[in-house]
Amino acid sequence: MDCKGKERIMLWDNGVPGAMGFELEDRPHLVPYLIHTDRPVGAVIVFPGGGYVKRAEHEGEPVAKWINSIGLHSFVLNYRVSPYKYPYILMDAKRAVRKVRYHSAEWNIDPHKICVLGFSAGGHLASSVGTHYDCGDINAADPVERISCRPDAMVLCYPVITFEEHTHRGSMEAFLGENPSEELKRCFSNELKVTKDTPPAFIWHTADDQGVPVENSVLFAMALRRHKVPFEMHIYEKGPHGIGLAENDPCVGTWTKLCALWLKKHLG
Repeated sequence: MDCKGKERIMLWDNGVPGAMGFELEDRPHLVPYLIHTDRPVGAVIVFPGGGYVKRAEHEGEPVAKWINSIGLHSFVLNYRVSPYKYPYILMDAKRAVRKVRYHSAEWNIDPHKICVLGFSAGGHLASSVGTHYDCGDINAADPVERISCRPDAMVLCYPVITFEEHTHRGSMEAFLGENPSEELKRCFSNELKVTKDTPPAFIWHTADDQGVPVENSVLFAMALRRHKVPFEMHIYEKGPHGIGLAENDPCVGTWTKLCALWLKKHLG
């Protein structure tokens, strides 16, 4: 299969859990960007940002094509956004990892080299998969649900991480609803959910980010450090929130080169 973003791979073929309707926005799906390769290679699933109320286009297809340029398969996940909330948004992200791993032989993907990459709220979603994953349900009737949703690596771009002091309140409320319990806020403050088995991470942020405080990335990096999980972090002095590939910023734009080296090390 040679896909260049024209095809949609539905996450569920027979009924979407929690669906409120039958429109495309009610049917989470992957848009594949597969490369020609004579051997299985790694894949990156891209989660665009948008505060859980939309999905930013500039953090989708352009990123997928950049990933292709460094020799990896990529997918853009069209996960559900508001009015959908937890657990359905996270369910979509987990299902995406399972789906890619389940079809890995068919799509010439190494099933042990699947990375999630998220921007802003998409970074929260990626870090949620990386800290709330499961190994699959071996008794599930659906064979996809028997597959592990643990990513092998995470790339977190100016991510929302915490739902405590330094949170982006809009993302938190869109994900959990207004006035969530303290228990739920702590559950999805992902810096609190890191363990020694959390996947390695590449993290970047700008120090003067006015949308999502840089403390989000710092808190996650500190948690990874405490649990001896490999990570690489870059904090740039200046740059607006939502800058994406940052192609017009000669400083922040270096993140793609640095990330490419990191992905080569972790995904081959």
